[in-house]
Amino acid sequence: MTDSSDNSNQQPAHFNPPVFYSATAVLLLMVAYAVLAPDNATSTFQSLQEWVVTHMSWYYVLTVAIILIGTIAIAMSSFGEIKMGPEHAEPDYDFVSWFAMLFSAGMGIGLLFFGVAEPVMHYLEPPVGETGTVYAAEEAMVLTFFHWGFHAWAIYAIVALILAYFSYRHKLPLTLRSALYPMIGERIYGPIGHAVDVFAIVGTVCGVATTLGYGVLQINSGLNHLFGLPVGPTVQVVLIIVTTILATISVVLGLDAGIKRLSQLNMTLAAILLIMVLLLGSTIYLLQAFVQNFGTYLSQIVDKTFDLFAYAPTDWLGGWTILYWGWWMSWSPFVGLFIARISRGRTIREFVVGAMLVPALVTMLWMTFFGNSAIHMILDQGLTELGEIVAKDQSVALFQFLEQFPFSSVFSFVAVLMVIVFFVTSADSGALVVNMLSSHGRDDTPLWQRIFWCFLIGTVAVALLLAGGLGSLQTAVIASALPFSAILLISMYGLVKALRTDTTKRITQSAVVAPISARNPVVWQRRLKNALQLPSLAEVHEYIRDIGQPALDEFAEEMRKNGYETTVKEKGDQWIQLEVSHGEEVEFIYGIYPKATMKPDASHPEKELNDTYDDGSPDTYFRAEVHLYEGGQDYDVMGWTKEQLLTDMVTQYERHLQFLHTLR
Repeated sequence: MTDSSDNSNQQPAHFNPPVFYSATAVLLLMVAYAVLAPDNATSTFQSLQEWVVTHMSWYYVLTVAIILIGTIAIAMSSFGEIKMGPEHAEPDYDFVSWFAMLFSAGMGIGLLFFGVAEPVMHYLEPPVGETGTVYAAEEAMVLTFFHWGFHAWAIYAIVALILAYFSYRHKLPLTLRSALYPMIGERIYGPIGHAVDVFAIVGTVCGVATTLGYGVLQINSGLNHLFGLPVGPTVQVVLIIVTTILATISVVLGLDAGIKRLSQLNMTLAAILLIMVLLLGSTIYLLQAFVQNFGTYLSQIVDKTFDLFAYAPTDWLGGWTILYWGWWMSWSPFVGLFIARISRGRTIREFVVGAMLVPALVTMLWMTFFGNSAIHMILDQGLTELGEIVAKDQSVALFQFLEQFPFSSVFSFVAVLMVIVFFVTSADSGALVVNMLSSHGRDDTPLWQRIFWCFLIGTVAVALLLAGGLGSLQTAVIASALPFSAILLISMYGLVKALRTDTTKRITQSAVVAPISARNPVVWQRRLKNALQLPSLAEVHEYIRDIGQPALDEFAEEMRKNGYETTVKEKGDQWIQLEVSHGEEVEFIYGIYPKATMKPDASHPEKELNDTYDDGSPDTYFRAEVHLYEGGQDYDVMGWTKEQLLTDMVTQYERHLQFLHTLR
């Protein structure tokens, strides 16, 4: 795989015209249709949803099952040890900030909207069996876990994994087209790749618009509950405009100052609300319910995964499970690319645990505390009016539920604030992702592009809301997921194929090699002296200039004599890198870079060391580490002679040739 980023990184980023204009045109046509012919649009959307549910339910169910099984299998296999990035890469964000951002992008508004509403709806109208029974209550929680658990986060995780792996490991654009590289090669930069990114943009905008639709209904209901603000389309359109403006401000502030801080704020508010429900409610009952819900969910996960109600057809499947699978898939380019953007440097296994298992468990905990509490109020405490209110209007479910607790107005205000912040982060993150999809996977674009996408997402949400409310939004989600799901399955195949290649190369590089010979009898003494002295950054730079550069230049000259295109790149005397081109095959790279590390008697685990900056710390020394195509190899060549470096380059080149041989 070739690195297409070298030249582009020297130029200002801008949008990719075929993707930008095509996606914008499709979305504007959708908006125009919804606004100019709302009745016809509503009828068309309903017919489309009915067709998808009737004819393609089996396909959606099978696709999601494949994704869940495949994601777990990849993480548990030897592939799980591979890093999403060079071997020396470290995560860009600590675990708390990383989890807060991915969780806010992944669920956000949905938890607040459905945390009470969905369990109660399943309890009142179960797909099978009688309502109002203990069995109905148990089944309601299992179905809620099923819709919001491992399946949903597996879809997000696999898309994020595909994007992060190909971008950070193989230096391809951070867009969905890169996943097709193992099958079509450089043609990902042509019409096929453009079409994939256009589908991803349309699906992302529809998915985010659906979430914003749910969010604005709940904001409207919450403000009505607290301050008497009227509930209606006009107010909801104004709320979308206001929150879109807030999202634009967050876009201007950037990822770290905007999304990161808002996500951390929302995680704090969510934790407060969750603990409040646990402590002020039936604490022991909720803890017991969570353990039982989780066990029942695991015991029934296979049955639920493949249940299509083929022997007892019901409209319930299309209104719930198929809608959710479509929602998660249509939203997965957005969430996946955003998670990929913040996940560089983590291993695949660490990533799947952090981006799939942990969020799913937290989501189940949330659904138990809110959903089980609401069902307990209805089933055991006789609060039947709560069920009647939820059945009539799901958007008020959370606020009616909070009315049963002390300080209800305070907690309702916190809930409204959370919905608004989730709303802003969803629109902000969506604009960031769509902007990257339309700009060759780069986010260093002009500010107007990010603002443009932010307002277009808000416009689509307004148009679909006016065209038919949640019905139109839901149809857009289900329909947009259909073409994207096919792309996703193909991309999974491409990922597995690339991971096999990567694993093969790792095996060849770990093969036993002959030790470096040294005819000079004092070589070992020189290397021991160097190891004991622990060199400074200046000494490593001097070594790279005096020994490293002549060795790489000599190797490069020999390769050119044999007809290979070879270059030596350098940055003064700071680092140096040899590159040998093999045409369409993977190039050979051998570089020497300074690497800061702690002295053996120093212990500052919290200190972040910079690879190329000498901060003068007495606890720090530097190594001259070898970097190959995959990144740092974690061995030091400081003090080696030129002949030893040349021998090591030949050894690594032989391994590279063996790797290329296994691919042919």
